[in-house]
Amino acid sequence: MTPEDRFPGPEHPDSGPRHQPDLDVLPYGTYYEPEPAGGYPEASYEAETYSGYGGARYLEQHWPAPGQDQEHGAPHTTGHHPGPEHTGHHPGYEQPLPDHSPPAAAHQSDDPPTIELGPPFTEPGLPYHPYPAPGPGEPPGPLYVVGDVHGYLDELRSELRHQGLIDADGHWSAGRSRIWFLGDFTDRGPDGIGVIDLVMQLAAEAAAAGGYCRALMGNHELLFLGAARYGDEPVQSTAGTASFLAAWRLNGGQQHDLDRLEGHHISWLSRLPAIALEDGHLLLHSDTTAYLEYGDSIAAVNDAVHDLLADEGVDEWWDCFRRFTKRFAFRGDAGPMAVHELLDTYGGARVVHGHSPIPYLTGAVHADDGAPPHIPGPYIYADDLAVAMDGGVTMEGRLLVARLPI
Repeated sequence: MTPEDRFPGPEHPDSGPRHQPDLDVLPYGTYYEPEPAGGYPEASYEAETYSGYGGARYLEQHWPAPGQDQEHGAPHTTGHHPGPEHTGHHPGYEQPLPDHSPPAAAHQSDDPPTIELGPPFTEPGLPYHPYPAPGPGEPPGPLYVVGDVHGYLDELRSELRHQGLIDADGHWSAGRSRIWFLGDFTDRGPDGIGVIDLVMQLAAEAAAAGGYCRALMGNHELLFLGAARYGDEPVQSTAGTASFLAAWRLNGGQQHDLDRLEGHHISWLSRLPAIALEDGHLLLHSDTTAYLEYGDSIAAVNDAVHDLLADEGVDEWWDCFRRFTKRFAFRGDAGPMAVHELLDTYGGARVVHGHSPIPYLTGAVHADDGAPPHIPGPYIYADDLAVAMDGGVTMEGRLLVARLPI
């Protein structure tokens, strides 16, 4: 358990059937630290994208484009399948959720039922409007991923602006570019609802420009929604009784976020997919194999999570939260095997994830002089099969935005 995660219950000894390596043993991984960027890049996605924190150039140097050397399948195209509506619950209740654990187990393969993240929904069942498809021979726009934001709205705006994805007024300026947020919008930082509102706004603006902005469900989304839905209602844990609200508070829940949570936020968050596949990149929030416990295809996993949130009770919801709070499955000698288990099931050539802050993955949480951790960019490890995107913004690290190769 990392110091940032606290949960009133027992630790899971592992998150999968394989042996869990000693978490004090550092994985073999690499950073790339480019020269500082000189101003903002052009808004056009055709210009070379540059991340002052690593990102684009680093990933493009280390990853072959799809079709060059992908052992685990070619890129898939995604369909648009709205998830189930979540209605009838207000932000009146709060409940903390547990957060963290070593590796985990899961399995699947298929295209994700990606949903178009459009403007706020005021009525259940409102149809989605897919973004314009590329014309004949027209390639899709570049693909970006965003690590854990945790309420740090100003940092998010700054890095999106630095990448040329939004303009000075905070509006979409990236044309047909595509963005995936890897989850964990709220908790610990000052403005989680502001982050959600910005992502929803950009989703609508990107769709209008022929691009898209999508997001995965992180364990803090499960925690936040559980706190709102179940509050102090007891849940059964092997160490006694706890509640979502208590766990949420222990894991950085901010009361002002809960007070501002509205029905359209709940509806939007509840439909986020848990897993996605884009251009050969298997996108996850958590570095765990627990996804395999929810189905053997991407569609099955997402449907299982959506069905659980729509119909199951507090204990089932709590168990889902616990499973997706596991972490570190890709560290150490057994890490590549865990990654291959996911890729063999769900497709893709590499896993891209958030959840575990890079300083904890590398063991470099604090420098000897007490300085904040140095995070030059995304961290590639597990025999170059896994890319970590949580730069540790909550611990004075970086909020990472990176362009992936197409």
